[in-house]
Amino acid sequence: MISTYLAPLDQVDEARTAHLAFVDELERAGVLVSAGRQTPPIGGILLLDVDSEARAHELLADDPYVRQGLAEYAATGWQPTRGVLADWKSPAA
Repeated sequence: MISTYLAPLDQVDEARTAHLAFVDELERAGVLVSAGRQTPPIGGILLLDVDSEARAHELLADDPYVRQGLAEYAATGWQPTRGVLADWKSPAA
């Protein structure tokens, strides 16, 4: 999921602590593979292990950035075939 900020960065940063706590919850739930802010900071990327785009959007509806209208997410499917994630398996599998 690729996010795009819809508000100035200072407004986004005011909600960053709550957003990062939300990302921590995704990690504890076993659906987050990796995450980080884009450079330059125009949004972020959350690599999720979910079965569908609908599930990804369902999960991210609770993101404080989304709830506060600070960011929106677009889904981009991806199947790694090379590199460190090529053989990655979900810990829940």
